[in-house]
Amino acid sequence: MIDSNLDHTSDSSSGSGGSTLTEGLPSPGEASSRPETVLVRYGRVPELGRFRWQTTEPATRGAQVVIRSHRGLQLGVLLEQAGPCTPEPPAEEPAEQPSEDDSAVLRLATAEDLKSSVSLQLDAEDGFSEWTERIREWKLELELIDIEWTLDRSKLILYVLNERGPDCTRLAIQAAAAGLATVEVQPVNADGPVEAAGGGGCGSGGCGSGGCGSKGGH
Repeated sequence: MIDSNLDHTSDSSSGSGGSTLTEGLPSPGEASSRPETVLVRYGRVPELGRFRWQTTEPATRGAQVVIRSHRGLQLGVLLEQAGPCTPEPPAEEPAEQPSEDDSAVLRLATAEDLKSSVSLQLDAEDGFSEWTERIREWKLELELIDIEWTLDRSKLILYVLNERGPDCTRLAIQAAAAGLATVEVQPVNADGPVEAAGGGGCGSGGCGSGGCGSKGGH
């Protein structure tokens, strides 16, 4: 199981895969003008994504921010200013596809946001053994390695050590059928979160990956 400390969103110097991002934003304590798009690290198993800067507050490298990702509200760490995120449009635009504007930095994290994040993570950790037991009872070939609530508690994210496959989808469906929380199952391998076929999109995950999701009770 991954360390339950919230150091994924507090360590501002390390990037994905051990790389360090040092350009594009001033150092901590030095404010900048508002950027159009920024690079943010977020999630218990870290992902990098481009997000529209939607707040009037100045952008500072290393600042903890509240983002709206494809999962809901999450805490992240601001790494650097990024170029525009403009993927090729699909041949046929799905009717319910979220727009690029849905992925955004909403604000700098407040003391209340940080307090809520700690409380939610403790609550998620309390349920870790129960979810491990459910996976065993449902005879799924998955190993749960970490777990987290979104900041708005709208979704529970289950990180499983596995390639993307049918058991990931089955876990989300079983959780919904049992009337449990709205769950997203995010497969993880040695390189980090496993992307869905075709990768993530600016509108669907801040240029990050997407997991298998299903809605249940709360």
